[in-house]
Amino acid sequence: MTNKHKKTLWRIIAAAALLVWAMFGPTLWLPAGLPFVSVGRTAADGTAAFALAAWARFLIPYLVIGWDVLWRAVRNIAHGQVFDENFLMAIATVGAFFIGEYAEAVFVMLFYQVGELFQSYAVGKSRQSIAELMEIRPDYANVERDGQVEQVDPDEVEVGETILIKAGERVPLDGVVLEGRSDLDTAALTGESLPREVQSGDDVISGCVNLTGLLKVRVTRAFEESTVSKILDLVENAGSKKAKAENFITKFARYYTPAVVIAAVALAVLPPLIGAMTWSESLHRALIFLVISCPCALVISVPLSFFGGIGGASKAGVLVKGGAYLEVLSRTQIVVFDKTGTLTKGVFNVTAIHPETCGEDQLLELAALAENWSEHPIARSLREAYGKDIDAGRVADVEERSGRGVRAVVDGTEIFVGNDKLMDDIGVSWHPCHRVGTTVHVASAGEYLGHIVISDEVKEDAARAVSDLKALGVAKTVMLTGDAQAVGESVGKQLGLDEVHAQLLPADKVERVEELLAQKTGKGCLAFVGDGINDAPVLSRADVGIAMGGLGSDAAIEAADVVLMDDKPSKIAVAIRIAQKTLVIVRQNIAFALGVKALVLVLGALGQANMWEAVFADVGVSVIAILNAMRAMKGQGQQ
Repeated sequence: MTNKHKKTLWRIIAAAALLVWAMFGPTLWLPAGLPFVSVGRTAADGTAAFALAAWARFLIPYLVIGWDVLWRAVRNIAHGQVFDENFLMAIATVGAFFIGEYAEAVFVMLFYQVGELFQSYAVGKSRQSIAELMEIRPDYANVERDGQVEQVDPDEVEVGETILIKAGERVPLDGVVLEGRSDLDTAALTGESLPREVQSGDDVISGCVNLTGLLKVRVTRAFEESTVSKILDLVENAGSKKAKAENFITKFARYYTPAVVIAAVALAVLPPLIGAMTWSESLHRALIFLVISCPCALVISVPLSFFGGIGGASKAGVLVKGGAYLEVLSRTQIVVFDKTGTLTKGVFNVTAIHPETCGEDQLLELAALAENWSEHPIARSLREAYGKDIDAGRVADVEERSGRGVRAVVDGTEIFVGNDKLMDDIGVSWHPCHRVGTTVHVASAGEYLGHIVISDEVKEDAARAVSDLKALGVAKTVMLTGDAQAVGESVGKQLGLDEVHAQLLPADKVERVEELLAQKTGKGCLAFVGDGINDAPVLSRADVGIAMGGLGSDAAIEAADVVLMDDKPSKIAVAIRIAQKTLVIVRQNIAFALGVKALVLVLGALGQANMWEAVFADVGVSVIAILNAMRAMKGQGQQ
């Protein structure tokens, strides 16, 4: 509990004690000539007495507990913001004082503050999971300068400088390990407890904790461009993407509050004018009506539910950029996957070399040289299989052809390395391979030199991811890949996918997604899952884009609406489960709050509800709705 919460709690306790004294304590002595009536008594003529003593006794606890509400109401009125909950509580309780309902006025304000304390505490708890993620922000960096180690702010370290990370310290910046071996705790980023081993040559990302050895790291990104900075920015702005339910509540409150104030005024004025009741009775009913009408339960519990859902998802290593995307996720009907790096590990190995007019070594060498500048996983696997230092001076005039391959001049000869579409483009006759895998063809000067087969491995939890999605009610699972039809069908059959579309260019993937979007029914939504690097157009076109974060890939974080920080496709089902649970809670709160409010408002208008029912309809409903909303922050959906 924060200091602010403690102060509010002490105010509540003090006000409650003063209220008990006002109700049951000894009567005040007043000088002769001043009106005095003990609490609860009436004047000799039987009319309600304005007892100065009673008024003074109850005014003290009222001001102790309610001065801030009164101040906010006055301040908001001065700024033109009249119709809010502070105004409703102020006018209702001040009005109760004027009609002699002293105890009820203090009780209403007291219970209102109890509800506010509970709400504030609940919001704090929901922020806690976010705050835990925010703890990834590094406090300092140990940087080597002129042979000395200095402790500086991470944003003062420049790219290329060397930092030291001791055991127990948080990695402050993204970089490459120069010396040392250690285990990194990535739980704050991924939700996974299993440490990740790193050694010389491995990449490290900011936000992880160094568990064991000393690491010397060369910084590759400035702090503002680092993984931790991008994640923090994403989390801090998650609330900006409001769900439709949140926007509905905002608009609802904008019209609802002035409407109930007008209704209360009518309830106070019209019945006495037509002789239906006395002014005192109608004013009392109007004040009860105002207390009942406070929209606290809706205004607080609905955003709190979404915020809790976002916090619960972050515990599971799923970053959601706002409540709007939780709402869309909850209605997911079709899930479309990219293959490489999403359902498969994206770790390619050369499994066969089939030369036609040259030797195996020469075929692999030409392919590795041509792919020297490419960062595509297939290019890396070719270079790794070649296993020798590449003389970049032998390669010139490199041209990457999207969805097809690479053209380069190697030792003065034009070389083409890519798929069968590239071979068709340059008019070279080729033939398929009997081996299942990605076939990379190599051609030179119109001559087919042969092909290399590269295989990828399906992720361990990919099949479970597909079955979990179907268990959640997802109607169709589809895979889009630029790979060969045989490779795509093999993976699709292994994982139990409903559809597989292979040999697609990036533009073809967008076209397929457009076709699938047309197949949705009702309010169903389409989610696309990709690596966030090559799939930006499709991620943007889908109703919700889900990126495999690759332990904090900045491209993934920027391109998608939802980021899976540990690259596990099974987390897609976790995210959808959390979203569905959050929306169930939101609907429960809306139905419960509106239902109780409507019932008690009618009873209040008919004179069948007193101030205590009014307090329950306001504070009680708020507390119950907040308790329900807090269930969203438990990270449900993890298995």
